[in-house]
Amino acid sequence: MSRRIAPGRRIDAAVVGGGIVGAACALALAREGLQVTLIERAEPAPWSVDAPDRRDPRVYAFAPDSAALLDAVGVWDTVAAARAQPYRRMCVWDAGGGEALRFDADALAVKQLGWIVENALLQDRLWAALRASTVTVRCPAAVVALERRDEGSGEAGATLELDDGLRIEARVAIAADGARSTLRDLAGIATTTEDYAQRGVVAYVATERPHEDTAWQRFLPTGPLAFLPCAPWAAAPHVSSIVWTLPEAEAVRVLALDDARFAEELARAFTSRLGACRPLTPRIGFPLRRQLAEAYAAGPVLVMGDAAHVVHPLAGQGVNLGLRDASALRALVADARARRADWAAPHRLARWARARRSDATASAQSFSLINRVFSSDDVAATLLRGHALGLAGALPPLNRALWRHAAGV
Repeated sequence: MSRRIAPGRRIDAAVVGGGIVGAACALALAREGLQVTLIERAEPAPWSVDAPDRRDPRVYAFAPDSAALLDAVGVWDTVAAARAQPYRRMCVWDAGGGEALRFDADALAVKQLGWIVENALLQDRLWAALRASTVTVRCPAAVVALERRDEGSGEAGATLELDDGLRIEARVAIAADGARSTLRDLAGIATTTEDYAQRGVVAYVATERPHEDTAWQRFLPTGPLAFLPCAPWAAAPHVSSIVWTLPEAEAVRVLALDDARFAEELARAFTSRLGACRPLTPRIGFPLRRQLAEAYAAGPVLVMGDAAHVVHPLAGQGVNLGLRDASALRALVADARARRADWAAPHRLARWARARRSDATASAQSFSLINRVFSSDDVAATLLRGHALGLAGALPPLNRALWRHAAGV
């Protein structure tokens, strides 16, 4: 999929990376009237509701503000109609005791708290929208060089050279090309990394009892275990996606178990909350780390999504943080154009970068702290944390505030 760009033409924004955040950002900026080019190495594989054996093991707890952004670019209805599982309740509790922290859609006066959605479905629907949009797509293509013109050196902007020799001039270049971002590195933006020495083990499982439209999470000394509600399969009416955070050596052991032994250990770790478990897919393990960009802007180059922040998956906020980056940039453009001002003025881009870096850094550090505290077998921490969860659940104003922050509303 590729559309040619007239030589010498200067566009408004070049988005590098066609994942969920990059594709949504390109569509959002195009909706605001900008001339946008998206650059991506490979088009995503097509998704089909009729291929249950190819379900993507990567799922997201999609927040209401993320759904609102996709709705604004004409994508959300097609996602929701395909296979987005709403969840109406959340239950979080600690293996060390204490009361559970619960969120309930009825108590919060909303229809649902969010949705569990497959990565592949989101990509498929976003790319379908790209094909019908004004966004110019260069795929397959990769950025190999960057020339940056900052304020004070003439008209600010960036020139990207692609691996086929094409040069693209843009007022702003946006790095949304993942944790190993080429454009971020070319712009000289450094990152800080913390290795958690953990892996996330993911799989789909069938459970004996219904998931009750509830996202469940139990904190164990080894790390959190989440059961996320999913749509039923033909041979399994009660299906959940599990995310089991484990120390590296323990994850290797769990990944090597046969299905029967794995099912037993999984049910025991979850106190058989949903009854017996049966694996539906092979298990996959991925290393966990925190990675934060030290700046979100370097002249006309912006970073967002995993190029800017990789966070612990325990709160399911990774993709939501990335889409908030895109949504905030869209709002900046809309506000500036309404005022007949320059949306790409350096002070506006700097304000966006400060705000997004502050929010994402605070969130990432909070997730790291929660992971450390709830994965500790320290006696004092064990005695306090369960009671803290119960207290948060028992105070309606605090409960509502916590949900509103996670939901982005």
